Amino acid sequence: MTIKFEDLVVGDEVGKLEFLLTRDSLVRYAGASGDFNSIHYRDDVAASVGLPGVLAHGMLTMGAAVQVAVNWVGDAGRIADYQVRFTKPVVVHPTDGAVLVVTGKIGVIDAEARTVRVDLSAVFNDTAVLGKAQAVVRF
Repeated sequence: MTIKFEDLVVGDEVGKLEFLLTRDSLVRYAGASGDFNSIHYRDDVAASVGLPGVLAHGMLTMGAAVQVAVNWVGDAGRIADYQVRFTKPVVVHPTDGAVLVVTGKIGVIDAEARTVRVDLSAVFNDTAVLGKAQAVVRF
């Protein structure tokens, strides 16, 4: 699908993805990122610091969320800027995992710069886990 910049409209949805994060996902991410903080794989450590359970890595959540914009534009290299605020943790159940639902909508179109800001919503258990998640896409 070829996106025509001139046809884009603020408010249009650009995509939706669901990610099943499991404890296996966390182990794989830890290996890839080098982030072996034990709150991401040990319930006892997470509980000892007051957490409700093992948490998904923030950068894993952030990386999953931007995939909606990447899929839409078809090229990760066209993401010119990406920012989020972490608002709530994603608690990964030992057997059921956690489902992260991400949707993206066009928030701003800059005709002069030929960029589009994609506003991303990342939700776990009916709660937004990222705030002000925005990816700027170059055309």
